[in-house]
Amino acid sequence: MTTLLAGDIGGTKTLLSLHAATGLETLAQRRYSSADWPDLAAMVNHFLEDLRPAGHARPSVACLAVAGPVQAGRARLTNLPWSLGEHELARDCAIPSVELVNDFAVLIYGLPHLRDDQQAAVRGGSAQPDAPLLILGAGTGLGVAIGVPGAGGLQALASEAAHGEFAPRDQAEWDLKQWLAADLAIERVSIERVVSGTGLGHVARWLLSREAQAGAHPLAAVAERWLRPEPEPAARQDLPAAVAAAAAEGDPLACAALELWLAAYGSVCGDLALACLPRGGIWLAGGTAAKLLADLRSPVFTQAFLAKGRLAAVLEPIPIQAVTDAAIGSFSAACRARMLLG
Repeated sequence: MTTLLAGDIGGTKTLLSLHAATGLETLAQRRYSSADWPDLAAMVNHFLEDLRPAGHARPSVACLAVAGPVQAGRARLTNLPWSLGEHELARDCAIPSVELVNDFAVLIYGLPHLRDDQQAAVRGGSAQPDAPLLILGAGTGLGVAIGVPGAGGLQALASEAAHGEFAPRDQAEWDLKQWLAADLAIERVSIERVVSGTGLGHVARWLLSREAQAGAHPLAAVAERWLRPEPEPAARQDLPAAVAAAAAEGDPLACAALELWLAAYGSVCGDLALACLPRGGIWLAGGTAAKLLADLRSPVFTQAFLAKGRLAAVLEPIPIQAVTDAAIGSFSAACRARMLLG
């Protein structure tokens, strides 16, 4: 049986999985603490050696999604002192073909193969086959990637579009931008400072700063602790989650924060769609996609997405889906590994 290795390599944890080439059946899967290993090759070899008693064949190809930029087959992880190269990994792990892909760009390869239980509709439309795809992921930051069809199937294009300048559309967004620049002591405010899970927390902090009695608000204590360094990461308060929960309960300030955030997200989604015309569809991923699905389906997001003047008609037919599967990274790496078999 021909097998494939898929990896989702992060600075904190790494997920390795072995798949059958036919049907992508998962044969084995292990989660590792990345910092416990001197390098990725040692971890991969340990994983594969553990599978020898089960009689699984060594993989013919591997796709390893890494948390950092990939250039010319090489990558350096953002939060781990590993320098990775495709040629060296193939040699050291005895795998004929190894490909390194950015861990957000790799999601492009999984999109055409998502099952119904891995996604949910945000707004309807009519996807065109063999057309570009776009994926945005609002989590700690904002990921952006584009999929371009070609003779060999989709090609993922990594993007740093989230670090473009945040463009306010009204007085409130202008005031938010000026406050963020001053509060964070930064020269410019990028898109992901607002359009991300972290951004939702910043929007709430800005609104609290404008409240005369902000200290009495239930979110005030959470906001005050949110950016404070903590000896234990688990002790850090999750302000964005608290804002979403308060909005669900009808808290006026939280509702206002969520509405501004949704509108900014929808507008950015529309801007990026105009840049690449993803008539094959748009997907929203990241930690907020499943948690805020009902809100993303609201008119606030949709109207901002379509509010592009005479170009609204260009965006109207494009469907938007939310990725709800938390293991989409590993799944997408397996899909890409299968493509590499030719």
